[in-house]
Amino acid sequence: MNARTAPPSSGYGIRCARPAEARAVAALLARAFADDPVMAWMVPGPAGRERRIAAFFGLAQRQQRPRAGGVRLAATGGGRLLAAALWSGPGRWKASGLQELAAVPHYARVFGARGLSRAAGVQNALHEAHPDAPHWYLSTLGTDPAMQGAGVGSTLLREQLAHCDRLGQSAYLESSKASNVPFYERFGFRVTRELRLPDGGPTLWTMWREPVPGPRRPGTVTGGPDRHPRR
Repeated sequence: MNARTAPPSSGYGIRCARPAEARAVAALLARAFADDPVMAWMVPGPAGRERRIAAFFGLAQRQQRPRAGGVRLAATGGGRLLAAALWSGPGRWKASGLQELAAVPHYARVFGARGLSRAAGVQNALHEAHPDAPHWYLSTLGTDPAMQGAGVGSTLLREQLAHCDRLGQSAYLESSKASNVPFYERFGFRVTRELRLPDGGPTLWTMWREPVPGPRRPGTVTGGPDRHPRR
């Protein structure tokens, strides 16, 4: 069980990630997803798992960074990273065929032969289930384990959802833990499908959120499991 702590007394803010922070973001997300069912499925065996998950999130950031605001952080003024989220705007959630082809050798090094096959199955399943309607896609939300339950991930999520509401745009995500579903429901997300991954893989829950009109927004309470899987 990870110890839960209060947010730093100096406070923290929400901002876009800087290029020089890519490695620190990847390390944070690797810690947050160390026990994630989908990550454990794609990276079988404990040997080097956190290092390989960090490499995965390093690759994921490369796909997000060309997109304005794609990597969002909760961070202190001193530069300590508390939580990170990877977002894609409407129509920009899927990498191009050329990008995916170029990434294959990198993913092969991360997952190995067995894990690469599983990762490809996960990606195909998620692509097939992905909605066609315009939306913002939250592919990853992770909080440093020491800060989980302190409301940091909630604050990071709420900031982007408020932006979605101002624009009148929907949001979409996949959760790999049933225990996280109520957390996202507090912010207005609703389960649209239970998605069982191929070859005996774990189950994910796809979730959709319609924009909320007016000044009142969901998710005004803090705390809860501040974690969301990417793939």
